[in-house]
Amino acid sequence: MNSVVIDQPLHIRGLALRTSNERAFDEIPRHWERFHRDCAAGGVPGHLDGDLFAVYADFAHPGIDNRGDYTFVIGARVAPGEPTAHGWTSVTIPAGRYALYELARGHPERVGERWRDVWADGTIDKSFRCDYERYQANGDIAIHVGVR
Repeated sequence: MNSVVIDQPLHIRGLALRTSNERAFDEIPRHWERFHRDCAAGGVPGHLDGDLFAVYADFAHPGIDNRGDYTFVIGARVAPGEPTAHGWTSVTIPAGRYALYELARGHPERVGERWRDVWADGTIDKSFRCDYERYQANGDIAIHVGVR
């Protein structure tokens, strides 16, 4: 596991789902299907590049744990201050340090398995404020876990 520092916040616009760890394995795959179905034609309005983000934020107990509900947003990076279009949600990935868990290029089906590695890793001090997955246009995939 490596770490990375994000110097500037990343502004993401996408489709939101309020879920919990108990419901996530059922709800998140359906949310991805909805995103691909609804966004296939035009993509995310105002997107800056071809990367996709899956952001975990608005935890029920921020800074404490990931129990309870949280917001899961699938979307793309937009310019700061870009108005949020109707039907879309904006979320900000805060600047800070993130533990980085990379996956084999082009294998998004392995993300769930990699998350199990993240939760088994007792060496990181998770912040429980914001985590995200980044799916780069070139096929690179990484999970970023906020750390203190």
